Amino acid sequence: MLLIDVYVPQGIFGEQERQALGRRLIDAVMVEDDSHAIEVLDAERRLVQVLVHEPAGWVLGQRPEADPADLPRYFVRVSVPAPWRKEVSTHLVHTLTVVLAQTEAAARRDPERLRREPHALVHIVGISEGSIGIYGRSVGAREVEEQVTRPYRDAVARGAVLQAPEGKLIDPVCGMTVGRGHAHAGAPGGRGRVLFRLLSPLLRG
Repeated sequence: MLLIDVYVPQGIFGEQERQALGRRLIDAVMVEDDSHAIEVLDAERRLVQVLVHEPAGWVLGQRPEADPADLPRYFVRVSVPAPWRKEVSTHLVHTLTVVLAQTEAAARRDPERLRREPHALVHIVGISEGSIGIYGRSVGAREVEEQVTRPYRDAVARGAVLQAPEGKLIDPVCGMTVGRGHAHAGAPGGRGRVLFRLLSPLLRG
């Protein structure tokens, strides 16, 4: 589960641009390729939301004073289950900054300034166990993981899962296709498997 709050200066984006930014952020985080079980991908996407905010006031501390809209500033806060935070932070900061840079390039502004100047601030926030509320109850990281992998596990139980390609293995929990002898992150526990689905570029190496 991920909640991504994006704060941008007022007047920079229209409604279509805000929607496009949100979609790009989701697509960047929810990596899809042929090695991923579609059941898990769809379950993950149901638990990801992006909120784009335009604060009424935005004051920069720099001298001389500057308008945050002149060279648009960004503040992004990503909320994840606390046990995931340390593992995903580096990847998320990089990935989200890349998306913001692409947004700047599309607007014909200098995307590299987001790497030269502190114009894109990203916070990765871990939500304490039992402090996430979905389905009308409090849940922890383990239950989120079980919800995400359940559709695939149900498909396995029905016998509705394809055989692994030659030289490959399919993880029976999350459906990830991996090479023989290359156990992926988190095995044998479930959290690494779910993180591999959510953030496979980070854990692929």
